[in-house]
Amino acid sequence: MDLSNFQVCDRDLPSETLSRYLSAEAIAVDTETMGLIPQRDRLCLVQLCDAQNYVTVVRIAKGQTHSPNLKKLMEASEVTKVFHFARFDVAQLSYNLDIQTQPIFCTKIASKLARTYTASHGLKALVQELEQVELNKSSQSSDWGNAAHLSEEQLSYAANDVLYLLSLRQKLSAMLKREERWELAQQCFACVPTFVSLDLLQYKDVLEH
Repeated sequence: MDLSNFQVCDRDLPSETLSRYLSAEAIAVDTETMGLIPQRDRLCLVQLCDAQNYVTVVRIAKGQTHSPNLKKLMEASEVTKVFHFARFDVAQLSYNLDIQTQPIFCTKIASKLARTYTASHGLKALVQELEQVELNKSSQSSDWGNAAHLSEEQLSYAANDVLYLLSLRQKLSAMLKREERWELAQQCFACVPTFVSLDLLQYKDVLEH
């Protein structure tokens, strides 16, 4: 991990980092939590990365309910936020920090629409095929709540989850346009906030029947 291109900060983005990311056309975003249920499992980290691979890890304190600079960035209409499985991360940001993220690009949705030749749409499989990089997922299930004492392995894991998203977006976008599925993908991305609202209200079966 290149520490010259990496910073860890507490509770919110520094103003200069906010300005840097606001000038970007798109940023990669990921979160680490204590589990999969926003109402039960708290948000611990928010990771961001721009096209120059400048990574910021924001440590979210237990009980924290707002992060003004992060909110300003995530709601900025001129900066696309690129996630893998946006539905989960956007729900966490909404429930914990009252952030209504937009606009959104989800590499998992894009992969499912573009890479119909495979059933493997996890981030590790996607990075391995399109970037020829094998991600180390050994720290995936770990105690992110102990944010003040994160190991180098945890920080590397957190950084790797955003380092490749912008490149994946570019490659998946080309595939979607080639296969004439780009407009369909845009419609799917636009639906993510609606699914997030349903998830947070615990409507699990609205669209199943």
